[in-house]
Amino acid sequence: MTTIRYQRNEHLKTVKPDYPGNKVIDGQFANGDDLYTPSFKTVLKWQLSRNPQKAEKEKDKYIPTVIPDAQAFNANNDLLMWLGHASFLLQLNGVSFLLDPVLIDSPFLHRRHPLPCSINDIRHIDYLALSHGHRDHFDEKSVKAVVKNNPQIKALIPLAMGPLLHQMVPGITYQEAGWYQQYNLPENAGIGVYYLPAAHWHRRGLNDMNKVLWGSLLFQTATQLIYFGGDSAYEQHFAEIKELFGAPDVAILPIGAYKPPYMMQLSHMNPPEAVKASNDLDAKTFIPMHYGTFDLSDEPAGEPVRWMQELAAAGQLHARLQIPAVGERVLL
Repeated sequence: MTTIRYQRNEHLKTVKPDYPGNKVIDGQFANGDDLYTPSFKTVLKWQLSRNPQKAEKEKDKYIPTVIPDAQAFNANNDLLMWLGHASFLLQLNGVSFLLDPVLIDSPFLHRRHPLPCSINDIRHIDYLALSHGHRDHFDEKSVKAVVKNNPQIKALIPLAMGPLLHQMVPGITYQEAGWYQQYNLPENAGIGVYYLPAAHWHRRGLNDMNKVLWGSLLFQTATQLIYFGGDSAYEQHFAEIKELFGAPDVAILPIGAYKPPYMMQLSHMNPPEAVKASNDLDAKTFIPMHYGTFDLSDEPAGEPVRWMQELAAAGQLHARLQIPAVGERVLL
């Protein structure tokens, strides 16, 4: 017999009227209304299949430009800085957020370019903001290093991630949110942070399929609306977010790790899908992420960003396309 319940943090405000919380089916978070469990057979098929772009991928030596900058973490102005993949420094109203930091190589994730600074330069961080639990967004060594250098840091995380985070860094203060919930930040910060939907899934080990929620994040001040898409396939939640909050000034959306489609299409977006997501949001500026740093899929390293540039040049992207270098300060 299937067991269905709805889960949210009853201590946080839910901003979508009549939303009961995230659907949980037999102990697994649903991807909206339905359960999505990636098949091991699909992974095996991918591993045993030949990449039709193998030669092209081997020839493609694209690496994002890196601008060294160790001082951004001491700056007080509103800015966004890409650290590679889906990792960002975001500073708003004098408050610093570190988004999805994966800063140190692991056995399965090797950076194709350096950080723009030493990991020990990453200081004065007020909040660690995590979209979901996949290892290319939530890395234990990186989190431990950041917390060691920022003992005052607090964490903004999805439902059911707390025990996992606490195991890595015991004693850290955190808030767990479900979709459409607002984190509690001090009123004098003048910042609203919301945890919002994404079309994705969770797994880190053998027995934790969809046991931790996944999502996206929205940062709102009196003058700025910054949307961070996390990991997501294309779905209708982008249009719904625009309905609830209005058009973001900046949409940071993933554009890579989309081939082969039979493996990736329910988890990630290709550039045309990212364009549709940005247009649904009615974003003013589009900043791409989730490409160029790690080798996660079959497409050549530079294909996502070249494809995005072609789509923008053809007028399909309504937003202004901005492609920052790693370490470049994007002033907000």
